[in-house]
Amino acid sequence: MTFFKFLSRPAALWLAALYCLPGAVAAQGAEGPAFGLIVGYRDGANELSREETDRGPWADGRERAQAVWQRAAQRSRERTQQLATDTGVKVKSVGEAGRSALMRFERVLKGAELEDAMRRVRLHPDVAWVEPDVLLKRQQTKEPNDSIYLSSQWHLKTSGPGAAAAMNLPAGWFRTTGSNVVVAVVDSGILAHPDLPIGLPRLLPGYDFVDDDVYANDGSRRDNDPTDPGDWVSQADKTSDSARFGSCDVADSSWHGTFIAGQIAALTDQPSAQGVAGINWAARILPVRVAGKCGAFLSDLVDGVRWAAGLPVTDVPTNNFPARVINLSFGGSASCSSTPLYQQMVDDVTNANALLVVAGGNNDGPVTRPADCVGVMAVGAVRRDGAKAWYSSFGSQITLSAPGGSNLDSPAVDHLIRSTDNPGLTTAISYTGMSDLNAYGYKQGTSFSAPQAAGVASLMLDINPHLTPAALIDRMKKAARPWSSVTPGVLTACGPAGAEACRCTDATCGAGLLDAAASVQLATGPAAIITPIGTVTPGTAITLNGLASVALTGSSIATHQWTQVSGPTVAITNASTAVAGASLPSSPATYVFRLTVTDDFLPTARTGSDTVTVVAAYPVTSGGGGGSTSVFWGLALWAWVLAVCWQQRRTRRLT
Repeated sequence: MTFFKFLSRPAALWLAALYCLPGAVAAQGAEGPAFGLIVGYRDGANELSREETDRGPWADGRERAQAVWQRAAQRSRERTQQLATDTGVKVKSVGEAGRSALMRFERVLKGAELEDAMRRVRLHPDVAWVEPDVLLKRQQTKEPNDSIYLSSQWHLKTSGPGAAAAMNLPAGWFRTTGSNVVVAVVDSGILAHPDLPIGLPRLLPGYDFVDDDVYANDGSRRDNDPTDPGDWVSQADKTSDSARFGSCDVADSSWHGTFIAGQIAALTDQPSAQGVAGINWAARILPVRVAGKCGAFLSDLVDGVRWAAGLPVTDVPTNNFPARVINLSFGGSASCSSTPLYQQMVDDVTNANALLVVAGGNNDGPVTRPADCVGVMAVGAVRRDGAKAWYSSFGSQITLSAPGGSNLDSPAVDHLIRSTDNPGLTTAISYTGMSDLNAYGYKQGTSFSAPQAAGVASLMLDINPHLTPAALIDRMKKAARPWSSVTPGVLTACGPAGAEACRCTDATCGAGLLDAAASVQLATGPAAIITPIGTVTPGTAITLNGLASVALTGSSIATHQWTQVSGPTVAITNASTAVAGASLPSSPATYVFRLTVTDDFLPTARTGSDTVTVVAAYPVTSGGGGGSTSVFWGLALWAWVLAVCWQQRRTRRLT
């Protein structure tokens, strides 16, 4: 006779609970108020699932089945009543919910009381799962009161006839309207617009990275003032200083950064019902100015993106508010592979746990940097009916597409993107007494499809802050509405450069149309987090470390599974554990490994995955060109060669 036999059943259950691991007893997160519990019994303990033979004089099969069910239900109720007694849960009555048992509370429970009742029932050895019996409401949405949202922001609303590309924000907002996730706008700076947050905590202290006082147009070089002074270029500029402005287009000030900041985080659902709605109603905006007259220097852009992620930049104060999402709507005409600079920037900010969202480009042709860099979320632009916008670049590097507007459709104001703006042609005009007609503008471009994705990513991070950049990209791609779900007026499939408006495919416009509601829904569940590896010497034995992976509150990680995605095939040791390993061949190559984690959420477990890239390569040595090298450099090189040889021999002995 065991010790437990000397205890009452309730006492035995409570003592057993002390020995249970947290992952074994984690219950489904309770949403109150609950009127009872629905209980699933383990196999063999559920009378309602057993097959029985009945030989009674019944008129037909239905009457026989009813009689069998009635007897099984009675036994199930007796078991459930005993379960309530054993666990100390006070019930008014017991019954059935389908083929599961139902415990009706004496009074409505919520919060800690409900969680406690669920935990006690879940600990019973006969119970497989438990969930609260709550009122299910009809599918709801949440829409803000902003006047321009109601009249003009078609792209944020529920998709349907006339707006197939709309992003379904109302259903997403029903789950979350956002939180204080930091989103960096790396752009032309920002204005103090009445529909944008003012000061802390929502408008963070940014920085001006424009390092040329002429192009900066504010009389100074780098400083801590990211205000946009205007980026106009006049014919006089071109005439008087052709060396600097000869290749620039004559243009009015764009107020580009202010427009994008409003898309992401305009003041929303305020008592004044003013202006436009932002995607994240509580996001913190980090303004990072990198562009002045005629555009942005590459060096300023790279420093600004790095600083936005919290990485150090020489002679610039530390950024105390690292961004989780960085929006970059500037790009060049070269490919990412032409030099290491862009890819290094992307790798650095990604390893700093910041998602870099970039504009796909407006060249109606192949994608260029940074949109073709590995690890970015490159966003293409579609028009209202879901066709590729006439200007949008396209290709396999596009992650997904979002509304970017199209001025070729009539009336244009019903097909463009509207956000915070300024009517000043050069310097900004005061907003005091200004009407909405002038304080808000219309624009088009992938510059304005990218912030749609950045805003949705910030909503996902509110639900699950553990999501890595790769996990955000993966889940947003899975949530995207497939191209087959829209039938745009343009029926010609996107093909070579110059296709203009065309019918999108996965190969040309990404995984589909950005869907905010589905993306936010997929943010739930565990997050696979892998320790970065980077570049190693060929022949190295690597460690695949997923110990940092986490589940949402109330659940635990139940399983880990490592697989190889690409590269020469290698054997993965301990592939079903959090920490696995692999021995790489001695030849240079690039490998990608995936970790999939599953939680213990009931009744249906949830999964999350992420990948890690490992580059096996020898260090590159410079050659040719003259110049002197010291004897110490030569000795160091030979020492390195000998070390590599020794490592390879050692690896061969071990394998």
